[in-house]
Amino acid sequence: MTRKTSISNAVIECILSRTAAKYYDPSAVLSDEQIHELVRIGTTAPTSFHMQNWRFIAVRTPEAKARLSPIAWNQPPITEAAVTFIICGQLADSSVIPERLAPLVEAGVMPAATVPEWEKPARDLYMDYPQRQRDEAVRTGTFGAAAMIYAARSLGLGSTPMIGFDADAVHEEFGLARDEVPVMLLSIGAERDGNWAQKPRRPMNEVLDLV
Repeated sequence: MTRKTSISNAVIECILSRTAAKYYDPSAVLSDEQIHELVRIGTTAPTSFHMQNWRFIAVRTPEAKARLSPIAWNQPPITEAAVTFIICGQLADSSVIPERLAPLVEAGVMPAATVPEWEKPARDLYMDYPQRQRDEAVRTGTFGAAAMIYAARSLGLGSTPMIGFDADAVHEEFGLARDEVPVMLLSIGAERDGNWAQKPRRPMNEVLDLV
C-alpha cells in the first residue's frame, strides 16, 4: 500500500496524514476531560504480560510549562501547545502481574489459574536483566505515546514527540520514581498555519524483506 492508493478507511487515512507539528495556537486549551480521554486511549496500547507499566504527566499550566521548558531545550511546542505529556515507562516488574491481571479474572476474561502461568515466565524474562527491564519501559511508553498521537490526529489536533530534554533534570523536577524512565515528551494541541504535510518516506524496497 502506498500513499497513491485510494484510502476509504478513516483510521488508515489518519495514520497516513499524521505529521509532527511545529506550530501551535498558544491560545487554545484542552479540557481535563480531553486530556483524560487521550490518556485513556493511550493506555489501551499493548504492554508485556499486561503489566501496564507506564505513567503520564500532563504539563498544562503556565507554571508547569515554565518548569519544563528550560530543561527541554526551550522547544516552542512545550509552551505553545495546550499540553505536553511526560511519557514515563516503568521498569518491568513481574511482581505487579497478579494485581494487573486481577480485573481480568474478576471479569471472567482469564481463569485464575492462568495468572501464575504468566507471572513465572515474566519473572524469568526480566528479574535478573536490568537492560530488559529498561527496554520494556521504553517500549511500553512508546506504544502508549503512539496511540495518543493517532488519537490526537483523529480529533483534529497536532502532536509533537520530542526526545530533546535533560532526562535527569526532568526526573528530579517532576518527581519521577526510581523505577520510572522519561521516555519522551509529547506535545498535543490545536495547530496553526505553517506546519508541513507528512514528509515522504523511504521506498518499500529499502525497508521491507519478504521471506
